[in-house]
Amino acid sequence: MFAVMRLFTGFGLSGISIITIVLCEFYIIVCLLYSQVYFNRFYLLSLLLIGVEWVDIKHRTIVGVLMTLDWSVCTAVLPVVAYFLNDWRHLTAASTSPLLLAIICWRWLPESARWLISNGKHNSAHFYLTKCAKANHREQFMTDLKPDMLSKVILVEDENRKYSYVDLLKTPRMRRLALLTGIVWCGVACTYYGISLNVSGFGLNIYLTQFLYGAIEVPAKAFIFLTLNIIGRRLNQSGTLVLTGLCIFCNIFIPQEMGMYRTVVGALGKMFAEAAFTTVFLYTTELYPTVMRQNGLGYCSFMARLGVSLSPLIMLLEEVWLPLPSAVFILTSLTAGLSASLLPETRNVRLPETIEDVEQTRYSSLIFKKLFLCIVTSQSER
Repeated sequence: MFAVMRLFTGFGLSGISIITIVLCEFYIIVCLLYSQVYFNRFYLLSLLLIGVEWVDIKHRTIVGVLMTLDWSVCTAVLPVVAYFLNDWRHLTAASTSPLLLAIICWRWLPESARWLISNGKHNSAHFYLTKCAKANHREQFMTDLKPDMLSKVILVEDENRKYSYVDLLKTPRMRRLALLTGIVWCGVACTYYGISLNVSGFGLNIYLTQFLYGAIEVPAKAFIFLTLNIIGRRLNQSGTLVLTGLCIFCNIFIPQEMGMYRTVVGALGKMFAEAAFTTVFLYTTELYPTVMRQNGLGYCSFMARLGVSLSPLIMLLEEVWLPLPSAVFILTSLTAGLSASLLPETRNVRLPETIEDVEQTRYSSLIFKKLFLCIVTSQSER
């Protein structure tokens, strides 16, 4: 029964992560960045879920980083809760109870206007864009904009076309993108959980080590936030993966009795691994087109879970040779870093809307970019 319930837990959490990373409730952006909108129940509940499709280029980085901060904070809080709740049933109940609030919140989440337009649902897109414009006091931009005009904003070959995972492999650039992002996600998740699952192998007791592993992720967010707009996504992604592998490599040569030093180096490796994880979420959403973004993240999430599943099996290799698991994690991290270096840079680049944008087989319309910026930008930005 426990195994079956854990199966459904993993199924649900995977869906939550890949959906919320894509879909952004625009009111949270208004409230956090502009502070010009009065809070009500709708706004407060929307604070729980943010993503990138309702965000302009300028604020995409800060939203992408803040969105993952809850993971780091809760990772640090979990060992504290576990220290006082020793019974696994009570710990499970305490750690999953926040999901009840998420269940209540979903009904107030709007659909992505980008996705709606790309799929020919212009009336719904017009409805949400109007609400966004009203929240930002830019109603004048929606006065003369009719739903049928949105069909000219994003040019698609066939509005009735249904996209599937097969479309990840149909065209050359999409195939290359799927291959490289799959390797990156598998490598990021494998090394991240390889370090996380080895909390007892770095010296201190399991509660303190886990707390340090969670706390170190907060400065990792600050570090990656400062560097994403300076050196770009690609160099951050490959650099943090290489640094993660370097930390694992250094720990091979630190004796077991030097527990404090092993914990410090392990915590640094966890920091860079978390920085890589934070970057890969934002980077991937910017690489895949709107019509395939959910499919692309679903595929990448699958590759990540594959890496997570391999992590504990790799740990068993220490029975063959003690440093062998670390060697495998180093190789995995370096391979993922090399793959990331082959991806295109997305800093200050508008989100691709269709597969044709990725393949560059047509001139991309800039109408949506201008319209979207006018609607979501506050009056004070003028």
